[in-house]
Amino acid sequence: MKIVLFSVLLISSHSVLCQDEDGPYRGNYLGKLNSYHHQVSGDIYAVNDWTLLVTSFNYDGNGADTFFWAGAANRPGPQGFIVPDKHGKTNVLERYFNQDFTLVLPDKKTINDIKWFAIYDIWSQNTFGDIYIPEGFEPPTIQKISSLIGKVNGITTESVEILDAKRIRLNQFTYDGKAKGAYFWVGVGAQAVAKGYKVPDEYGYLDPLRAYKNLTITLELPGDKTVFDIDWFSIFDHDTKQNLASIIIPEALNVPPSLVKIIPHKNELPNCLQLHKDFQVSWEIFGPQITYQLAGQVAENEYMSFGTSGSDQGSQMIGADVAVAYIDGYRGFATDYNITALTPCVKVLGQYKGVCKDDVLGGLDNNQLNSAVRENGINIITWRRTLISPDPGDKEIPAEGSIFVVWGVGKLDKTNEPAFHDLYPKTDVKIELNPKEPQNNCYSFTRSKTEPTEPWKKGQIFDKSIRIFNAYIGPSGAKKGYQAITGHASTALSWYVNGLLAPEIWLRRGLSYAFRVRGGNDPHSPEHYHPLVLTDEPYGGFDKLSDAAQAKVRVLAGVEYSRRGRPRPTAAGPLCLAKHKEGLDRRLDDDFDSFKKFNRSLTYHCESGDPGVLEFTPNSSWPDIIYYSSFTQANMGWRIRVVDSFNQRSSGVNMRLNGYLIIFVILFELLS
Repeated sequence: MKIVLFSVLLISSHSVLCQDEDGPYRGNYLGKLNSYHHQVSGDIYAVNDWTLLVTSFNYDGNGADTFFWAGAANRPGPQGFIVPDKHGKTNVLERYFNQDFTLVLPDKKTINDIKWFAIYDIWSQNTFGDIYIPEGFEPPTIQKISSLIGKVNGITTESVEILDAKRIRLNQFTYDGKAKGAYFWVGVGAQAVAKGYKVPDEYGYLDPLRAYKNLTITLELPGDKTVFDIDWFSIFDHDTKQNLASIIIPEALNVPPSLVKIIPHKNELPNCLQLHKDFQVSWEIFGPQITYQLAGQVAENEYMSFGTSGSDQGSQMIGADVAVAYIDGYRGFATDYNITALTPCVKVLGQYKGVCKDDVLGGLDNNQLNSAVRENGINIITWRRTLISPDPGDKEIPAEGSIFVVWGVGKLDKTNEPAFHDLYPKTDVKIELNPKEPQNNCYSFTRSKTEPTEPWKKGQIFDKSIRIFNAYIGPSGAKKGYQAITGHASTALSWYVNGLLAPEIWLRRGLSYAFRVRGGNDPHSPEHYHPLVLTDEPYGGFDKLSDAAQAKVRVLAGVEYSRRGRPRPTAAGPLCLAKHKEGLDRRLDDDFDSFKKFNRSLTYHCESGDPGVLEFTPNSSWPDIIYYSSFTQANMGWRIRVVDSFNQRSSGVNMRLNGYLIIFVILFELLS
C-alpha cells in the first residue's frame, strides 16, 4: 500500500471548507475525534476521495489489539476493515503523541464508501475514539472550471482543471507563441490586469511563453500562493498590456490540499530577481563593489552560474564574465570564469578556449567569497567583486543603469568543472543595478515529490558481423540521454555510433575493427574538433590532462607521439553533426520518451571528405572494458566490452539492431 506523506504549508485566508481562520489549508474538515478511552484525540480532514489527514493525534498505545478501523455499518464494530497506518502497514497501533499524518483507505475504497472512522480494539471490541462521515459529505476533488479561449493568438483549451490548492492543468492547450511579452499570469480583482504575478511554465521557467499545440500542461502557482489567493488566471501580454485570454477562479473551491512543500528563503540583499522557479539572484552595489547572492534548489553535485552578458545588446554567453558557484562538502566556491566558446574549457593549438577559469587564461579570480551554506536543499552563496576589475578579461559593471546577464544551472564533472547546463534562459535577462527603490520579485521555493523520469533505452551494439563503426557527433540529450546512459555529467555533444547515442559496444579479441570518424578535423575549433581515441579511462579528454595524469592512462588506439613526446591524434575526420531543427528548444529534450523519437527530430549536416579511420585489433593484453572518447573533450563517449568469445555476453541484451541503425550505416557508407 502506497502512503503519501506530505507537509501542507499553504496559506489560505478565505477557504470556508476546511481549516482554521489563519491556519494552513488541509482539506475538507470532518471534525474532532470523539474520545472514549486511552487518551485518543485529534482532528480529521478529508484530503481527497480516499485519503484522510489526521492532525494532533494522541493515543497512549495501551490497547491490546488496536487498529485504525473503518466501515459502512451504522456504528463501529466487528464489521469493518483495517486502515493501514501512516507507514502503510497493518500493525497493531503503537503510542502516538501529537502527530500529523495521512491514511489511505485500502482496496480502492473511498470516503463515501464508509460511514465512520475509528480507533478500534478487535480483541475487546471496544471503540477508543471515532468520527462519523456526514450524510452527503463531498470529499475534495479535482474541479473542472470554464475553458480558456482567447480571441487572438489562437488560444484554446479543451478544459481547465484545478488539481489542488496550487496546481492548474490546461488540457489540450494551444497558443501560437507570437506575443513576445506573454506570460501565464494570476491576480486579484474582477478582471485580468497588469498588476499580478507571473506563473512559471510547466518546466519552471519565467521566460515569455513559447508556442503550444494541443499540449496538456500542469502549472504550479509561485511561492506560497494558492488558488484561494487569486481571482483569475490569464495569458497576459506585458508588451501591449493586453489580456489575451483569462478565466475566473471560483471561490471556496473544494479541492485537495497541495502536496507541495513551501521552503521560505529570506534575501539578505535589497534587490532580487527570480530567474527560475528554483533559482534566484539578489545584489547590492556599495561603493566600488557589487555583492551578489545566488540561491538555488540544486543537487549537491550541481553548480549555479551567473554573470554579465558578453553583449551590451542582449543576453549572450560568448564573451560573458560569469561566476560558477557551488558547494563541495563544507567549502563554497564562486569562481571567476570567462566564456570564449560554447564548450567546456579545452586546449586549441596550445591555448585554452571555452568556459575557462580566469586564472587558466592568465587572468585573476576577482571574486571574493563571503559565505556559502546549504539549507533544506537550497544552496546560498554570496560573493563580491569590484565594479572595475584590473583583469582585462572581466567585464566592467557600471554603478548605475542596467546590464544584460546570463545564468545557468547544471552538473559538475568529476573535476568540479561545469558541464553543460540543464537550466538556462532562451530570452534576454536584464537587471537594474542600483534602482532608487529596491526591486524584489522573488518568492519562496517549492518542492514536490516528482515521479522519476524513465531514461531512454541504452544503446547496445552486439553483432558478430560488424567490423566497421561509423562515429559522428550530436546532441547529448537532457537528463534522459547521455547522463542517464553513462552516469556522467554531459557536455552539449556526444558520440553517436551507428545511429545510437553513446552505445555500449561488444568486440572480440583477435578480430580487426575500424571506426570511421566524423567528429571534426579543424583544430582551430574548440566546439567541433573531436578525434576519436580508445583508452582504459572512462571520461576522455586526454589532451586536457596534465602530463602526470596522461601517464596513468593507457591509450590503446588513436594517439601517436611526436619526437618531443607530445601526444597527437590520428583519427580526425570531417565534421558530421546532428543538430536540433531550427526553432526547437533543446531544454525540452526530455519530452521525447525514446531516443528513437528524439533522433528523428534532428537534422544532419555533414562536411565532404573522407572520414578519419581508426583501425585496431584487440588482443589478450587489452582490458575487458575500454572506452571510446574524444581526444579533446571529456564525457562524450562510453564503454566497449572486449571478450574472448561472443558467448560471454549476457543473454538479457537484445541482439537485433533497430532498423534506423541500419539506415545510418548505409548513410555513412554513401558519404564515405
